[in-house]
Amino acid sequence: MSFENIETTIESLSHDGRGVTTCKNKTTFVSGALPTEKVVCKIIRTHRRYNEAQAINIITAAPERTTPACAHYGICGGCSMQHVNVHAQVQLKQQALLDQLKHFGKVIPAEILPPIIGHPWGYRRKARLGVRYVTKKGKLLIGFREKFSNYLADIQACEVLHPSIGKHLVQLSTFIRSLSLYEQIPQIEIAVSDTVTALVIRHMASFTEADLAALCQFGSNNHFHIYLQPSSADSVHKIWPKDQHELLSYFLPDYQLEMQFHPLDFTQVNSEINREMIAQAIKLLDPQPTDTILDLFCGLGNFTLPIARFAKHVVGVEGSTQMVARATANAQHNNIHHAEFYAANLMEPSETAPWLKNRYDKILLDPPRTGAKEIIPLIANKFTQRIVYVSCNPATLARDAGELVYNHHYKLKKVGVINMFPHTSHIEAIALFEK
Repeated sequence: MSFENIETTIESLSHDGRGVTTCKNKTTFVSGALPTEKVVCKIIRTHRRYNEAQAINIITAAPERTTPACAHYGICGGCSMQHVNVHAQVQLKQQALLDQLKHFGKVIPAEILPPIIGHPWGYRRKARLGVRYVTKKGKLLIGFREKFSNYLADIQACEVLHPSIGKHLVQLSTFIRSLSLYEQIPQIEIAVSDTVTALVIRHMASFTEADLAALCQFGSNNHFHIYLQPSSADSVHKIWPKDQHELLSYFLPDYQLEMQFHPLDFTQVNSEINREMIAQAIKLLDPQPTDTILDLFCGLGNFTLPIARFAKHVVGVEGSTQMVARATANAQHNNIHHAEFYAANLMEPSETAPWLKNRYDKILLDPPRTGAKEIIPLIANKFTQRIVYVSCNPATLARDAGELVYNHHYKLKKVGVINMFPHTSHIEAIALFEK
């Protein structure tokens, strides 16, 4: 197929936020286009069963279309839905979730929960930023990749990153370029706590003493905590401030909990939404003083410890021994003594695991994108009456919902969208299943 410009009308929206149309008898996914819009698009990739295209001119705009707030939208691949107003973004995500449940899981919820939404800008507290010096531009770039490309986008600011870093990308770029090792720095990890912005700088060669002094001074001047990563994740160490405190923290005021984490630990990127999500999970779980509750894929205890404020006993299970140690330390840090944690591969669960010998009144699941297919048969046979499922992938939630409903006799009572990542097609959701 020649890559000529094609005029077409968008028929629907895909689960990842792209317009869907038919061009030359083949389904075509059009980035930057919305249902009902007449657009001119350009085919950018061809496949056997479908094509991918980019909208290059909007002839007739949908009511949901809005002007992107970011000057780099359309070039930078960090966002994909800034051309849609925030309210419509949430509605589109909710419909995509319901469609997945219906078509792939063959289930329809009894009730749709109000969406969990927050402030749509400056929300992102965790990110991995690429770093690359481009000789042709004579410029060091820091940020996300371009759309449809492995090249870094040339951006001066990011509207979705926390302002402590999103508004200072040019300053950071100028500083990194001043180091002798600037061409040996491939990425910078960003982690923002309630009070601190940490930079984890990956470097492929050793810094000079002058570089190290400059890094410390940069951290001091800009109130950044500076960490270096010379090789694997185990090599990460803090050089500024020189206080020996490697951990950051975030506070959950509703439960009087301070959650400590390392900058490379998995934490939710959106702290405002995280608090609302925890509150919703606890409301749906309804923990009682007599309950023993299981929290699977528990991480550092983000759900486990708030649940422990209400339940008799909580068991958290996580695949990473490092995160289990972090969760255990967080329980001790917050004087919680009725929560225990186990390390286990939940993708290849063992029926003889000690934590599976308990009877659980309620279960919370918060799996990765691959879902909880492998563990569901073991926990569903525990005769648990209530399961709350927090999902970051509606496709695997739909699959697992079908498993719970048709093979284990649960009902999907409630489901709702969590807008953890505004301006992206990423969909998080929360669901309640009852026997």
